[in-house]
Amino acid sequence: MGQDDDDRTGEEVPLMQLAGLVEGYRAHIVVAHKQPLFLLLVGFISSFLFIRFSVRMIRARVRWWPGNVTPGGLHIHHMVFGVGCLLVSGIGVFATNGGHPWIDWFGLLFGIGCGLVLDEFALILHLEDVYWSEQGRKSVDAVILGILFTALLLTGYVPLAVPGQSGSEGTGRWGLVAVISVNALMSVVALFKGKLWTGLLGIMVPGLSWVGAIRLARPSSPWARWRYRDRPRRRARALRRERLLHARVDRARTWLFDLIAGAPDKVPAHHAVTHRMAEAMAARATAHLDPARAGRSDRNAERAAERAADQRRRTVHAGRVRPYRARRRRSS
Repeated sequence: MGQDDDDRTGEEVPLMQLAGLVEGYRAHIVVAHKQPLFLLLVGFISSFLFIRFSVRMIRARVRWWPGNVTPGGLHIHHMVFGVGCLLVSGIGVFATNGGHPWIDWFGLLFGIGCGLVLDEFALILHLEDVYWSEQGRKSVDAVILGILFTALLLTGYVPLAVPGQSGSEGTGRWGLVAVISVNALMSVVALFKGKLWTGLLGIMVPGLSWVGAIRLARPSSPWARWRYRDRPRRRARALRRERLLHARVDRARTWLFDLIAGAPDKVPAHHAVTHRMAEAMAARATAHLDPARAGRSDRNAERAAERAADQRRRTVHAGRVRPYRARRRRSS
């Protein structure tokens, strides 16, 4: 009898916990009218994790994974699908007047679009495919910041949220507006000092941006270029702090981003990503225009262009004179 009671109690504990989670979700999300925002966050995180898993499988050349979407040989970036999700969800909300349950589904779709678009934020910013380069890390920054902002909104941190007050409490209202204005100013100062995360998160969390605004600026920031040029001691302190403190933080951040999004490619300094892309595009254009090379595939053309570029770089690095320069010298 005692054993049966213990088994029944052990089965009831998980059910009670699940019932508590459901009740908490209903009280804090559904009743508070935050379910569309919650679903947006779920779609945001899910789409980012899925697409990062997908591109890492493609990069590792896993055979069982479908691979890129390339109809007719044209590589379609997942940003295109993200823009489609954003358009459908945005237009759908207006078309349905934001009514239930449509706004919940469109919130989920909008979050999926945000994850797909912001994952290629660096491509939009640089207008070139820098996904696996150091510049591509800006996409991870944008995604993490977007997720943090959405999570803070979901938990109740609403910027510029002035509660309803009567006319007799106008002094309190203006005081709150003054605090918000000063906090916004401190966030701008923190951004100019090179504290990106502190400045942006300080908009949502009052007081965080004040810390970034008071502390020394990073040596490469606009504030340091403007204010520390004639202050060698302060610049030396900023450099020392950058070397000791921020270097450790950057290493931890790099490790975390490598774990989430994969390590970037190690591209030599003398061979920029833009040069490699320009050579590949030139090879494709030549293959289509030159009848002698019309039958050659794009992949073979890219390999030929890379071999020619490697030969040109070896020639330049060896200190040899280019042929047309030699002809000009002989003719003169």
